[in-house]
Amino acid sequence: MTAWPPSHEFVPRSQESSWRRAVSTDAALAEALVAGRVAGPVTSHDRRNVRWKIQRLVDGEPEAQFGLSGLTEFTAGDVLAIMAEAAGFDPDPELHEGPSAVDPWRVLRSCRAAGDRLAEAAARGERVILATGHPGGLPLLYMAVGELLEQHGAKLLRPLQGHQWNEAGHHRQIRYLQGVAVLTDRASTRHTHSPEPMLRMLEEVRPDVVFADHGFAGAAIEAGIDTVSIADVNDPALILAKAQGRTDVVIVMDDNVEPEDYWPCFQAIASRFPPDPAEHRNGGALPSSR
Repeated sequence: MTAWPPSHEFVPRSQESSWRRAVSTDAALAEALVAGRVAGPVTSHDRRNVRWKIQRLVDGEPEAQFGLSGLTEFTAGDVLAIMAEAAGFDPDPELHEGPSAVDPWRVLRSCRAAGDRLAEAAARGERVILATGHPGGLPLLYMAVGELLEQHGAKLLRPLQGHQWNEAGHHRQIRYLQGVAVLTDRASTRHTHSPEPMLRMLEEVRPDVVFADHGFAGAAIEAGIDTVSIADVNDPALILAKAQGRTDVVIVMDDNVEPEDYWPCFQAIASRFPPDPAEHRNGGALPSSR
């Protein structure tokens, strides 16, 4: 049984301080994840939705594959067990109703594993692509991590910036928000599971590391690129790729809550980077242009 963090540990932060690295206890970060519904006993997708999405994947629905091959070799029971272990919810196959919990402690462990890989990328001066199919939820997290990566030596790539194409009669364009790739229709950002934008980006450049979600991450994994990813509890594709040994770090959490509520994920990731001299002059916090 998951031990949910005690509510008295959580101290709300201002938006600006949330995105500057600072010392936080694990209990405070875990409680903030629950308060923001990034994790906790009740998240956006209930048990019925999770099981429906699992069935779509094993039935071969292209949108559920995120551009990954070989996922239909799993049974629905296999996927449920793998997702339950990754997220921290009850694996009982007889449960058809109720919430699908996400363990905040697992989220923090995965974020720190992501931080280890991304800090290594910065130390090596590696080339990194950041991308999200959830432009209404995750951009602030990716932007803050991108700033951290650049401060510590990584190079953020922006392949096909402004590239346009037509897809079934609809305009599609790749744009970058402070170094984070998103899909647009030239007027609005688009939520997408499609691997197509990343497939096009990879025709121009092959990065050392990708930090992404949805089809952006799936296409990178399929191409054999070292990928750190984020997956919701009802989107099994990336977690199954990890189970196959094709990727190492997948952060399982609700991927579409208020953008400001992902600050605990940033703090956990940032904790794995070496300190900057500037941090000592600013009381342990990273300088920020925001």
